[in-house]
Amino acid sequence: MKTALTQARRSALTLLAFAVVASAILASTYWLTRDTVLANEHAAKLALLQQVLPSDYDNQPLSDTVALSPVEAKRLGHDQSAVIHLARRQGQVVAYAFETIAPNGYSGKIRLLLGVDAQGQLLGVRVVSHKETPGLGDYIDLAKSDWAQQFTGQSWQGPAAAVGYWKVKKDGGAFDYMTGATISARAVTSCVGRAVAWLDEWKQKANR
Repeated sequence: MKTALTQARRSALTLLAFAVVASAILASTYWLTRDTVLANEHAAKLALLQQVLPSDYDNQPLSDTVALSPVEAKRLGHDQSAVIHLARRQGQVVAYAFETIAPNGYSGKIRLLLGVDAQGQLLGVRVVSHKETPGLGDYIDLAKSDWAQQFTGQSWQGPAAAVGYWKVKKDGGAFDYMTGATISARAVTSCVGRAVAWLDEWKQKANR
């Protein structure tokens, strides 16, 4: 009995020692790689922003942000907080970049990044994440096709303000889609339209 108890204690101490060593290794690895990981994340975010912003801004859009209220964030499809990134030139805002979420993709939510200039014209739309069917609905991603390029240059002015404009052509709207994968295009198109209209309203209320 005493031998069994002693053996159990030794096993427990051995496991404890392994746990302590493993925790120390994980902690050391985290702190050694933390700055590199953060730098890589920063570079990836900046690279994505640069795809939807003009090239001649002179500030740091990643840190030059405006936090949205929970109500405004929810209107863009966010469950939690959200921000707008500002691109400035000589102190003046020349463009806005922000994320919005289409809740009704074929396979779930589609997260989008929009860039809009100070006049309300779309500079670009990029898919940040999605679960659409590979080889079918994923054409909404610029990495797969140039379908999203048709939003560039659009705005909430003139014809674009008309009811039904921000729909695919199959539904009487202005935007192309791929046969057999209409749901993905519908979700993105209507979401982009809502987001552009929202930004125009937000700018007026915030006097920006």
